[in-house]
Amino acid sequence: MRKVKEMIKEERLCAGLNRPQISMGNADVVVFGIPFDGGVSFRAGAKDGPRELREITYSIDPITERWENFPNLIVLDLGDIQGKDRKKIFKKAEEITYQAIKSGKLLTMIGGDHSATIPVLQGIDKALEEPLGIIHLDAHFDLCDEIDGNYFSHGSTERRALELKNISDIGNIFFAGVRSVETQELPFVRNKKINIIKAMDISRRGVRKSLEIIRGKMKKFSKIYLTVDIDVLDPAYAPGTGTPQFGGLNSRE
Repeated sequence: MRKVKEMIKEERLCAGLNRPQISMGNADVVVFGIPFDGGVSFRAGAKDGPRELREITYSIDPITERWENFPNLIVLDLGDIQGKDRKKIFKKAEEITYQAIKSGKLLTMIGGDHSATIPVLQGIDKALEEPLGIIHLDAHFDLCDEIDGNYFSHGSTERRALELKNISDIGNIFFAGVRSVETQELPFVRNKKINIIKAMDISRRGVRKSLEIIRGKMKKFSKIYLTVDIDVLDPAYAPGTGTPQFGGLNSRE
């Protein structure tokens, strides 16, 4: 099994687009991983995500299903933030994110449980001087204030986001694929005007119409962060997720 610190030295990584010898200033896309699942409340294992996702990029080419080719896209994979201390990991993630956004780079973070998104949003918030939109693909809202006393849990991602200056309004977030609500979230979501398209609505309306709805609500933002929790998919397609929830999206959707 290859270690991440060796993988990121190879240009074959990231569909052959990784350029380990360059500086961040010369990259189009900056990638880093947070192999952390200390924020889970059910089944662990998300910490293996960054390495496993990198592994599959060796076998693909930079060509989309529509035959769009990106041979000149320059990717810089910075590797993973290692450690077990959440505060230190999150601080480093925030610093990397801030630097990448200030440098005008497209940023991709690979988790890790969904709590890993918290420091990334904090870093983006510090770097921007304008409202940030978030498209949240997830089976859950992640609007819990805390779970079992943990205010930085995988279920508190967007609740912490609402504390940031550039995201403070719930209207900055569009929730897609949601099909589960926690008891403590219910009063919060009932009393707010929330942008949402549930998993069952995506299935009923279709992807094209669903995307039109999302675009219509989010077009006012010039900067958008897309966050994807694997449990947005039905467990039939992603059985290893830490919080499986039936009725999710399929692979085509």
